[in-house]
Amino acid sequence: MTLGQKIAWDDTVLPFQLDRSDIRGRVARLDGVLDQVLMQHSYPPAVEAAVAEAALLTALIGQTIDLRWKLSLQIRGDGPLRLIATDYYGPTKEGAPARIRAYASYDDEKLRPDAPHFEQIGKGYFAILIDQGKGSKPYQGITPLAGGSLAACAGTYFAQSEQLPTRFALTYGRSQEPGQDATWRAGGVMLQHMPKASPLMAKDDATGDAGLLDGADLLDGEEGENWTRANVLLDTVEEMELIGPSVAPTDLLVRLFHEERPIVYDATPVTFGCTCSEEKVRQSMSIYSAKDIGHMTTDEGTLTADCQFCGAHYVLDPATLGFEAEGADDPLK
Repeated sequence: MTLGQKIAWDDTVLPFQLDRSDIRGRVARLDGVLDQVLMQHSYPPAVEAAVAEAALLTALIGQTIDLRWKLSLQIRGDGPLRLIATDYYGPTKEGAPARIRAYASYDDEKLRPDAPHFEQIGKGYFAILIDQGKGSKPYQGITPLAGGSLAACAGTYFAQSEQLPTRFALTYGRSQEPGQDATWRAGGVMLQHMPKASPLMAKDDATGDAGLLDGADLLDGEEGENWTRANVLLDTVEEMELIGPSVAPTDLLVRLFHEERPIVYDATPVTFGCTCSEEKVRQSMSIYSAKDIGHMTTDEGTLTADCQFCGAHYVLDPATLGFEAEGADDPLK
């Protein structure tokens, strides 16, 4: 693959359909956007890997939904890696990029450097939240953490909460080409069967980890055969094929699924993007009284706020904040 082709496919999500069966999918390649997500914080390696996996999942899942605003992933646990939060903002117009951001909260003293990052999340839940913006009611779906990876959790979520058989093959890590600095790269394939399945499955039918549904539990007959065949083909993928940069996503699809007759659609570019602003900080402060604002004021006589996603630092005058500030609107009216 030429340098131009590599640049064209970096930081993109490519939708495809397997024409032989009712299976859709996505191929994602994250390069510079992942570096930007991770450079906002000095994460330990285990936390970097967790954020990279979550960001890649978010890009793949977000592109499957017709978003007017935002899709979020939240992974919470009782281990030293307490929270991973990501946001995917859909393109604002045709041809515009989607935007992604992510961060993690963790206990540095309890984090085990040599342990896999999924083990350090502990017991908790995997949630997907969809907010279509003003005038709509946000949707949230939650499943327990299970399966040994965030990718497996995402597959369980779709089987359990959405009754959609879904499979992810992901890889991520630091990559270094000759004569260049090491950078983060991530790549993955998402497969999703659109079944004519019953909306309710008996608990006794579940074969997944921790008694939860697996995608294969939702299918039988020809649909089950199609799903099994596509997964067997995906099992042959190699890490370097997923992550690139030497194999274009279109070439990867032909290599894996040529007998399934893959059809590709327009790719969506992905960039790093944060929606924080001073105005939003002021809005979040508008529910507090002058007394509350006083408790938040520093010894220097200012109120400060930091964005967890991009690290932006805001310094504000306490006298201009809260619903008792001069000219402020009462949020309760």
